[in-house]
Amino acid sequence: MRTRRAEYSESTRQALVDSAVDLFTKRGYAGTSLDEVVKRARVTKGALYHHFSGKQALFEAAFAQVETQAIESLTAVVTADGDAWETAVAGLRAYVRKCLDPEYQRIIIHEAPVVMGWERWREAEEHFSFGLLRTAVQLLVDAGEIEEAPVEIMARLLFGALSAGASTIASSSDPKRTGREVERAILRVLEGLRKK
Repeated sequence: MRTRRAEYSESTRQALVDSAVDLFTKRGYAGTSLDEVVKRARVTKGALYHHFSGKQALFEAAFAQVETQAIESLTAVVTADGDAWETAVAGLRAYVRKCLDPEYQRIIIHEAPVVMGWERWREAEEHFSFGLLRTAVQLLVDAGEIEEAPVEIMARLLFGALSAGASTIASSSDPKRTGREVERAILRVLEGLRKK
């Protein structure tokens, strides 16, 4: 059983992360101060430093929260019962919709590579996203929907395409139109792998 102190500590941490997600989404990393975060979370700066070593650590917690929520919703789509091909296509569409979400776009696609550094960001993306994509590819192979090929390599190539697609959507002056174009392009790649 958790103590009241542990519950309070967790609620304080969550308030800080929620506040950071909101502010990083609206103002970006550089435009957000820790003073604004603690004010919005209604806690002291000491409470912030109890949970996080600084702004970078707080950003990484915000990144983890947004990415975890995205992966949970995408996992539900990709691992749903039904036809493996239709499920994969639904997963692709859900991912493109996620790339249009302001939180995901700003924190995961725009800010994270700069704030975390390219290497750390790629490691985090692999930790959160790659396993799900690998599972989706494995399900397609197991169902006989796509040609037998090394799953790891195929998943890495698709991961690169999806990452590039996400950046293209996020950088577009018309993200919805670009999202539709990215979805069609990646679907054509997948259809090229499909057994005839």
